[in-house]
Amino acid sequence: MTTTLRAALSVLLLVGFYVLALGAVVGLGAATVWAFSEHAGAGAAKIGFLTVVVAIGILAALWRVARAEKHPPSGVLLDERDAPELWATVRELAQVADTRPPDEIRLVAEVNAAVNEETRLLGLVGGTRRLFLGVPLLQGLDAAQLRSVLAHELGHYSRSHTRLGPLTYRGREAMVATVQQLQGNVVGWLLKQYTKLYLLVSAAVSRRQELEADELSVRAAGRATAQSALRELPALDAAWGFYGAQYVGLGWDHGYAPAPTDVFDGFSRMLHARAEEISTLRADAPPAEQSRWDSHPSIAARVAAMERMPDVVVTRDDRPATDLVPGFAARATQVAEEQVDYGSRARLGWDALVATTMPLHDQRVADTLYRAVGRAAGTGRGSLSTLLDVVDAGRLDAVRRDLVPNLPLDEAREELVAATSAALRAAAVTSGAASWQPSWTGPARLVTPSGEELDLDPVAREVLDGAGTTAAREHLVALGVDVTAAAQVGETPTAHGGEIVGGLANVKVDGAPHDVLVLDNGLILVPCPKKTEGGRSRLVGLVQSAPVDRLAAAHRFLAYEQIASAVVRKVTPARVDLTLHDGATVSLHETWSGERLTKDSDEALVAYVMPYVREDQPDAVTAG
Repeated sequence: MTTTLRAALSVLLLVGFYVLALGAVVGLGAATVWAFSEHAGAGAAKIGFLTVVVAIGILAALWRVARAEKHPPSGVLLDERDAPELWATVRELAQVADTRPPDEIRLVAEVNAAVNEETRLLGLVGGTRRLFLGVPLLQGLDAAQLRSVLAHELGHYSRSHTRLGPLTYRGREAMVATVQQLQGNVVGWLLKQYTKLYLLVSAAVSRRQELEADELSVRAAGRATAQSALRELPALDAAWGFYGAQYVGLGWDHGYAPAPTDVFDGFSRMLHARAEEISTLRADAPPAEQSRWDSHPSIAARVAAMERMPDVVVTRDDRPATDLVPGFAARATQVAEEQVDYGSRARLGWDALVATTMPLHDQRVADTLYRAVGRAAGTGRGSLSTLLDVVDAGRLDAVRRDLVPNLPLDEAREELVAATSAALRAAAVTSGAASWQPSWTGPARLVTPSGEELDLDPVAREVLDGAGTTAAREHLVALGVDVTAAAQVGETPTAHGGEIVGGLANVKVDGAPHDVLVLDNGLILVPCPKKTEGGRSRLVGLVQSAPVDRLAAAHRFLAYEQIASAVVRKVTPARVDLTLHDGATVSLHETWSGERLTKDSDEALVAYVMPYVREDQPDAVTAG
């Protein structure tokens, strides 16, 4: 089946959805009239009610999609006078593709390139064409590879792939909205199955269109260059994801972010500093994973398909792709200013960002350790001095059971070493004995005033080796670390760094209904309505509404470290009674009718509180 026929079938299926929906309403209406004419009584009323629900649901979904706000195109506009060589390349490739060139080129903050077109009359009349180019994509490709990518995108125009884009997007939105409105009844189920069929067909069409666009890539840039550009994408995508998490996100939770001038400059530095690692990623076999729901064929499938396409000889331009955009750094800064969601975060250069946020990371870990140390010592608050005293008093095992009750001894020891090392690093910075510096080849470096890298892991092991802390104290004094100045800052634990592993709706928390998000470091308890309908939707909305640290700050957060003991009365539905270190008790009883974020959310809850079950209460645990 040709791509054109597949696309036509996709559109017909889209129309068929509304025909099916209208037919359902008409059929139900006819059934209602017949039932009332036959004096069916309650049965007629039920059918009539379902008819009204379905009709209102369909209209509400269509109205919601029709009224959806149209967002202006994102990205920084790149005029032809700003990048004449890039525009000349695009116009040349448009001629090769026998298509009209884009009206706009926009730079965005993605490892991606894309095209769209604002069409009218169901795609019969063309409109404004836009080409979107990712700044990190330009930073990772050479000019020849960029030529291949541009040819691919223009290939979508030449085959009219973009004409039906707005129609299918709006149609898909309307279908999904309708199914969501009608979930829970037979008509909603029927339309959901139809929607799955439509999505499968449209995904197949999209995959075929990608292969067609690849033909122009090979014709314009040569097979080897086109294949190398494809192979570059997974490596660049992985590098960009790593960079966002480890560098841009370094101080995000603390209220700090890299300045706009540094966002993409830092990525360029990392690409050069870690060139060998990225080369290893590039050398890996191209990803072959693919689902029938995917809109793109796998990279492996596309590379293999190019082997069957006619090759051409094209002189390779190995200049950096960024050379095609004069003043690239200034343009990248504009993209960062527009597309990075800074909020109220302070914007710092890399040196200041690392020096400011790394001690905050260490102090957060140290605070967790100090709270456990304070409980073991009976002082309420902990410090580095308290930790050393607890170790000398032989009470380190109490800290271990409190801090990492679920780990074997060897793993628990490594966790304690890591926490102690963080506490020592924070103490060294507070004492002025060390400071943090950024590194593009590895983690940030802790250095002494003379510039020598300082590794405090050996001292941490010395603290915990069980032979007393005399030697460790002497080493810390020699390093200039003031033990007495290192103390607990955070009074209560936070959810920072937590990952959501499950969610339970309509859990009775001390008798009151709550939605419970299960994190790997605690529970977020959110009051909810008594009615159990829509519980999973509430959980999904909650997860999507804000990061976990903000959710925990807005609602009640119960960290696992606050638990002194637990009684697990049942796994399914989950029934758990907790006793906290301050003597308070919390009961969590999942209802049979409550919905879940994931099907094993109850098991996740039990797994995280199980380490706090005392050995003298094993009979409280049941299999469900």
